[in-house]
Amino acid sequence: MTRKERYQDFINYFLKHSPDAETELLYDTPFELLVAVILSAQCTDKRVNLTTPSIFEKYPDSKAMSKATFDELFPLIKSISYPNNKTKHLIGMAKMLEEDFSGNVPMKVDELIKLPGVGRKTANVITSVIDKQPNMAVDTHVFRVSARIGLTINAKTPKAAEEQLVKYIEKQYIYKAHHWLILHGRYICTARNPKCNECGLRRICKFYNNITQE
Repeated sequence: MTRKERYQDFINYFLKHSPDAETELLYDTPFELLVAVILSAQCTDKRVNLTTPSIFEKYPDSKAMSKATFDELFPLIKSISYPNNKTKHLIGMAKMLEEDFSGNVPMKVDELIKLPGVGRKTANVITSVIDKQPNMAVDTHVFRVSARIGLTINAKTPKAAEEQLVKYIEKQYIYKAHHWLILHGRYICTARNPKCNECGLRRICKFYNNITQE
């Protein structure tokens, strides 16, 4: 199987079985998604979704959050991983949105990464989810699953994996492929004990073919 064929089979499978895949983070506005994604770093979406309603109720936009003090916001975030840093990041992010972007979440990666708590992965999530831009956010699930299947080859860093995925996935599907890989890694191709017997990608998966040939 050629690399092009593997990518095409991957896309065809998910277009058939999960055409409407989307983020599991709950949000109503770009600002709420940005808050949720910042909180989700090294934390489960489930935990974030349990936490954000009280945050959004008190701080529905960047103007409100920019006026929050650490001691006011921290109690709402303390159940999340790294609450100290994330509290500081959220307040700093909200202040910068107000001061530099008129309270609007920018839709350019190079502008988003200027915000406190926002790295390339978060910026790619925001622009792909909100604006359907062809940007690939590579988290641990995407990195692991794409390597196992054989979509990426010898990618040593998330950036290297991102470059390969963006190169070979048709532009119109990149924003969806991000969710396909994440959800597949979350529920089927888990880090430990992947559920290969339940996986519809076995035919094209290098990992599966290697273990069955041993």
